[in-house]
Amino acid sequence: MTTAALRLDVRTLNRRFGARQVVRDVTLSIEAGRVMCLLGPSGCGKSTTLRMIAGVERPDAGQIFIDGAAAFGLGVNLPPEARGVGMMFQDFALFPHLTVEGNVAFGLKGDAQAKARRVGELLEKVNLTGFAAKHPHELSGGEQQRVALARALAPRPRVMLMDEPFSGLDNRLRDGVRDATLALLKEEGAAVLLVTHEPDEAMRMADEIALMRAGAIVQQGAPYNIYNAPVDRAAAGFFSDINVIQGVSKGALTQTPFGSFLTPGHADGAPVDIIIRPQHLKIDFDRAGRGPNPTVQDGTPARGTVARARFLGRESLVDFVMDQHDERGPLTLTAAVPGVFLPKPGTALWLMIRRDRCFVFPAA
Repeated sequence: MTTAALRLDVRTLNRRFGARQVVRDVTLSIEAGRVMCLLGPSGCGKSTTLRMIAGVERPDAGQIFIDGAAAFGLGVNLPPEARGVGMMFQDFALFPHLTVEGNVAFGLKGDAQAKARRVGELLEKVNLTGFAAKHPHELSGGEQQRVALARALAPRPRVMLMDEPFSGLDNRLRDGVRDATLALLKEEGAAVLLVTHEPDEAMRMADEIALMRAGAIVQQGAPYNIYNAPVDRAAAGFFSDINVIQGVSKGALTQTPFGSFLTPGHADGAPVDIIIRPQHLKIDFDRAGRGPNPTVQDGTPARGTVARARFLGRESLVDFVMDQHDERGPLTLTAAVPGVFLPKPGTALWLMIRRDRCFVFPAA
């Protein structure tokens, strides 16, 4: 990927508020028609990064290029209106005194006829034809969001910045509006940087995810790779619930209630965390108390007693207190079982671990 092919190219952005480093060496790049999600917990620097790219917050250091031209750095600091950047926020920020047509046309230049054509084109794309004369208070939340999208796209921005734009919608609306928005953004050819703290939203929308923590990007890549090859325990836990089995590495092996695990790269005596997601902890219904019978893939089964079971709609979660302890002491693990499975507390079952789905990290 060359700089000339990029819509947005951000290099080592830094921002400090007093003694606090809010953004640290953030580097990312997005091509036209691609979506990157800046994902992380509240307060990690996501919105500040977005504001610096938009030009409403000045970086302490770094460079920003849009379509290969400097927007910040190298002696340049373009104002927001000169950057070719659109922005959408979670509160939509529509002008209440303007009609839908007036809101969409607000940032447009040119003659009235050209403006009217662009407004009509966008209202058709967001399925709001016939809504031009309405005011924001006459619209539903989903309709207001689509007006905000049309207004942001009206000037044909090269880069679209979105700060949790769907968080104000209820769950029934969110998926449909989100998918329609994504399709339109790709059709318009904008490079999209979307800020969210919801992993499901990032996985659903992004071509690439940049996982942010404490002001820095700790991992970046396609959603599949981020999910299946997390950089550390915190990254794994950000995308889903996790089970943690703690052990001690000795001779590149760690002993657990499920047998020995390969732990190369960890010094002898080093504590390690073996991470397994609930959906990859398997209940061996065939064994039914007949005792352990190790397999290559699933290792040694271990017995646990049901502490609690609850049904969540698509799956059931079952908490087990294991017969054997790990290095910390009593071990509790959670298994996710598709459909309805609600064994009574006190039921003993054998569990197995998908070794190919485990992650091993230095102990937290």
